[in-house]
Amino acid sequence: MKSFAIIETGGKQYMVSKGDTILCERLGVPEGPVRFEKVLLKSDGKEVSFGTPYISGAVVSGTVLGEGRDKKKVVFRFHSKTRYSKLKGHRQAHAEVSITDIA
Repeated sequence: MKSFAIIETGGKQYMVSKGDTILCERLGVPEGPVRFEKVLLKSDGKEVSFGTPYISGAVVSGTVLGEGRDKKKVVFRFHSKTRYSKLKGHRQAHAEVSITDIA
């Protein structure tokens, strides 16, 4: 089995392995190394460690490759029989992170 970890960042949880690239919420750090210390679960292929809620001392390292924004999502509100309609768009900001090490 392959080693993996479940990390929490931006209020969401991601299952990552070494070499993976993930799109997560914007981290607010420049391009370069980043550490995720909120590790919920870690597996090395033989043993599985669970946190309560986090594993103390466990760190997932990665590299921020860049930041960007998703495609536009349309928010449309409509009330029938009252001639009310409102059109709004939203683009969520994200960071692209490459996972380099699970320790």
